[in-house]
Amino acid sequence: MDLTLTPLKGDAKTLQQWLTTFHLASVVLDPFTNESSWILETAVRILRQFSGAAVRINFIVTCEASDARAFLGPYADEFLVFCDPDRVAVKALGLSELPAFVLIKSDGSVPNAAQGWTSADWKEVAAAVAALTNWSRPTIPAPGDPGSFRGTPALV
Repeated sequence: MDLTLTPLKGDAKTLQQWLTTFHLASVVLDPFTNESSWILETAVRILRQFSGAAVRINFIVTCEASDARAFLGPYADEFLVFCDPDRVAVKALGLSELPAFVLIKSDGSVPNAAQGWTSADWKEVAAAVAALTNWSRPTIPAPGDPGSFRGTPALV
């Protein structure tokens, strides 16, 4: 809970502070890999589905702020974005592959995480977010979503 997350806008806060009011639904991306670019549009669609739910939707991007803005483009202004250039958050979340979709509950636990892209795994995380927040689930997979693929190593 003492992990510090630094947003593109605003001050760095500990995970405990970010979780004070809401759970986190995080899509973790490495902007220097094809795999993360392949899932970006799908991730945006999924996060938008939860934009009104009692959860902080966000991206955790394994780079500096300037690279995060370049990779995310206008999504950097639409979503809460954390920069994790040293992959401290990635390691703390126990991830081995990116991209990933992670539910972090207000107690700091990670009950659900999907790594790489398999629609069934991401659907399971989305269902957990929906159940936890009493919100509707996004359609996964949806037309235009990529085929399944393994992620790239999370801790390079």
